[in-house]
Amino acid sequence: MLSFELCDRAAAPETPATIGHELATPAIGCLANGSHVPTDGSRVSTDDSRVAATTDAARAESDSRRTSGIRRRLRLSTRRLVVLAAIVLGMRIFVGEASVVPTASMEGTILVGDHLFMDKLLYGPEIPLVHWRLPVLKTIHRGDIIVFRYPKDVTETFLKRVMALGGDRLEIKNGVLYVNFQPVKEPYAVHHAPVHNPLESWGPTIVPEGKLFVMGDNRDNSNDSRDWGFVPMSNVIGEPLFVYWSYDAPTARWLDENPGHKISFYASIAENFFSNTRWNRTGMLL
Repeated sequence: MLSFELCDRAAAPETPATIGHELATPAIGCLANGSHVPTDGSRVSTDDSRVAATTDAARAESDSRRTSGIRRRLRLSTRRLVVLAAIVLGMRIFVGEASVVPTASMEGTILVGDHLFMDKLLYGPEIPLVHWRLPVLKTIHRGDIIVFRYPKDVTETFLKRVMALGGDRLEIKNGVLYVNFQPVKEPYAVHHAPVHNPLESWGPTIVPEGKLFVMGDNRDNSNDSRDWGFVPMSNVIGEPLFVYWSYDAPTARWLDENPGHKISFYASIAENFFSNTRWNRTGMLL
């Protein structure tokens, strides 16, 4: 009955003083146990709105920071990729280049499937677009193995040994090379054909200044200066330094440009990597 009386009392007519007091205090409601609670929900609503607004602002700030962090990481990653690409390209143009030997013209010294690292820095590498060359720092000697642009088609790259320089008198008689009338010892040369092979007797000739006479070590299976003439010094682009990997596969597989055949070849390399790799040639200096 206590709760009922308190409710009736709140509903009874009020005196002005009481009314004034009521206006200054929150409205009172009744609960079943007789306690009183505020019936004005404005303060609760305002607090909820403030909390919600604060939460939204915090979430927006967090999202902004997360987005900004992602953008910074992307910019940093892009910058690193650009720098790395520039370094790799610069190394390839000015310092060195990796290449594979697909033919047997240098067999005896370099085998089909040898992957070589080539030094270009000392041979005056060419600056792209403007086609300027840096100064040549390496003097070419007889017996050096060089990489050069094929004189008949500069888009092709050849690998041969220098046999004579500009001003030298060169002659081949019965398979023996003579430079300036002196026989040249060639422990690297491989001969399979009989000595009466026309290519085993050649010259004599004087090498023009600024040119080179080059031959492959596999004398019976080499397309070289005996066939198409001299190499201009300006065509030389580098020299092989060492074999970084050697894989035993025939010339036809390395030169086959058919896309399907190339995919099949690469798959066979993956399958036979350990068995067909010439491990004893890895790291061999040239």
